Amino acid sequence: MDYVQQADTVADCLLGFRKDESGWKTCKKSNDVIVSWRPSTEFPGNVYKGEGVVNGSTEKVWECLEPVPGGLRVKWDNNVKKFELLEQVTEIISVCRTVTPSAAMGIIAPRDFVDVIQIKQYEDGTISSNATNVVHPSCPPQSGYVRGFNHTCGCICVPISGEPNKTQVFSFFQTDLGGLLPRSVVDSFFPSSMAEFYSNLAKAVKSLKDH
Repeated sequence: MDYVQQADTVADCLLGFRKDESGWKTCKKSNDVIVSWRPSTEFPGNVYKGEGVVNGSTEKVWECLEPVPGGLRVKWDNNVKKFELLEQVTEIISVCRTVTPSAAMGIIAPRDFVDVIQIKQYEDGTISSNATNVVHPSCPPQSGYVRGFNHTCGCICVPISGEPNKTQVFSFFQTDLGGLLPRSVVDSFFPSSMAEFYSNLAKAVKSLKDH
């Protein structure tokens, strides 16, 4: 399987999501984020977009978001219980397994996801993580976890000109949770989960600045 080609395709697609303003419908607003959605073209569900400004430099925000084993993400992101490296494909591309805890008062059972992830840095200082589901021989479905599938997803951290201590953060989630979940549970889970994601990210970045 050509992980590099898949990762490049995802990165281009994520940039397209960011630039394409058409068809998004706002479903949740908070002080931290505006969450919107539109139908996915990759699976019979929705793609969700989060957009917010976090107080912190792009480097500090990225330090909290970076999808690496032993990183800060598992400490503050309630939807990431464990993060494992399965294969380092290139310096910027890896295949990883993410384990998520049960959610929605136990209606959503623990899940795991296997993704190819590419980290991209752009000339303007933007940093992004770009991911999609893959099959990896070392990680078949495991008992105790429902195997979910992330379609094109990730986060984009964009420096704000003239404001070095603020970062615009776009997040895109496009997840087939697997299992026989009622659509209403899925549709209510993502907007509230993404609002919590931004709130917890802001607190994590602030705690970094305080040390």
